[in-house]
Amino acid sequence: MHLGADEPIESGRLMPVRMLNEFTYCPRLFHLEWVQGEFADNELTVEGRASHRRVDGRAQELPAAEEQKPFEARSVSLSSERLGLSAKIDIVEGESGTVVAVDYKRGRPPSNGLLAHEPEQVQLCAYALLLREQGYRCEEGVLYYVQARQRVAIPIGEELVGRTLALLAEAREASKRSAAPPPLKGSPKCQGCSLHGICLPDETNHLREEQSGPIRRLVPARDDATPLYVTSQGARVGLEGERLLVRDREGVQLAEARLMELSQLVLFGNVQVSSQAIRELCERAIPVCWLSYGGWLSGLVDGLGHNNVEIRRRQYRLADDEAKALELARRFVRNKIANCRTLLRRNHREAPEAALRELSSLVERAGAAAGLPELLGIEGNAARIYFGHFSGMLRAPAESLAFDFETRTRRPPKDPVNALLSLAYALLAKDVAIAARGVGLDPFLGFYHQPRHGRPALALDLMEEFRPLIADSVVLSAINTGVVPAGGFVRSGLGVALKAEARRDFLKAYQRRMDEEVTHPVFGYRISYRRVLEVQCRLFARHLLGELAAYPEFRTR
Repeated sequence: MHLGADEPIESGRLMPVRMLNEFTYCPRLFHLEWVQGEFADNELTVEGRASHRRVDGRAQELPAAEEQKPFEARSVSLSSERLGLSAKIDIVEGESGTVVAVDYKRGRPPSNGLLAHEPEQVQLCAYALLLREQGYRCEEGVLYYVQARQRVAIPIGEELVGRTLALLAEAREASKRSAAPPPLKGSPKCQGCSLHGICLPDETNHLREEQSGPIRRLVPARDDATPLYVTSQGARVGLEGERLLVRDREGVQLAEARLMELSQLVLFGNVQVSSQAIRELCERAIPVCWLSYGGWLSGLVDGLGHNNVEIRRRQYRLADDEAKALELARRFVRNKIANCRTLLRRNHREAPEAALRELSSLVERAGAAAGLPELLGIEGNAARIYFGHFSGMLRAPAESLAFDFETRTRRPPKDPVNALLSLAYALLAKDVAIAARGVGLDPFLGFYHQPRHGRPALALDLMEEFRPLIADSVVLSAINTGVVPAGGFVRSGLGVALKAEARRDFLKAYQRRMDEEVTHPVFGYRISYRRVLEVQCRLFARHLLGELAAYPEFRTR
């Protein structure tokens, strides 16, 4: 039913007219932004905000409706409880009680003969309805195209008003649903959408077997924002304008990072950070990670976090479902073993055929495990075989015994190779935990790894298939290329740790691996491993919400 003149909308938060524009353009985009609270910038959204700078400023009041003199008011804020709408209109021009709403748009008018696209016409009509609520006559709106420097007048007729009210009612109903509408299929609208990498339209339709054509590449393929690692003990991180500055105990500057180029702040051991810096990072949703000096994740702050509670509700319910938990656990372990086998086959000096056959068999057994205890046993057997041949992938100088490797040890690691593996796994767990929180998941409740205080169980689940591809691979590369030398370690008690310089060099190697582009085995395009983690977490969330029948595995060949 459409809203009539005397039909008040149910009480609740007012919907910005901009969201009505988004709903008209794409209902899924509206749901992601308005219901799930997702947003991301691209060059078009940044350019659009720049186009409004001329009219942005302190909000101005409208004169009384009976004002006879011509006027122009900028940044006019209006709202209506009856319509359930709010708006900030760029310019309102008026005279003798008649007003015109002017909305600034980047670019040029449509070239297909239309005065304007429907979302822009609906937006102007909504402005007109809000102005009429204030007692003004508003019979037309104006779109001002900045690039073309052209005004286009849009009549506000009864047909447009009816269409706008109908779309408003549909948007209200859509906002009550927890499930997002299906993505558009092959639509050119997706190309310039800033939420393309969040929506994943082609990927979702492909996995639902509703699209057989090519999958458009994610843009950007690599995230230009990078982490800032602070490992100097006693260092302090402070905020100065748009930069983070790192200083030592004596106040000497060690490093700096522009906030707009920062993806996360990672602090090892005894490092201080100011409350002003933490607050600014939280406002920008830039995570702050605290790790022990040995690399164990001990804290993670990223502001208020993702507001889509429905994802976590589904995660909690399904984690209590033994059958569902086992189904997902099988998938995690199966993919991990398969990727371990691939790494061994590609990098071992003399690939052990018997071990490769046994790992293939364990992949199949993992997919049919009757319970978590059996699955744990299968994973343990696979790890024994894999790490039993791990040394065959090392290319350290023959005269160096520093990188001799016999078996996987931890807490504490007993040799340099295990020290590197432990640090690499800790870094990977941190990155997966951040990606999981970024899409609305709870990284501490897993399906294979059981909940334990302080352990990011879901991050450990989701990182299983990436252990060999990212963590093990960077360890092998760091040793085989001499990035971390044999003398870069120190024995402490029963364990081995990295010296400060070797740690910094290894962190750089890890970052290079995360920025390296890889072909996604399901979608066929190339993106960085850092983007892969985000994409996989988003797809996992879509699976939990029921949008995808299965979690798509990331398995290299």
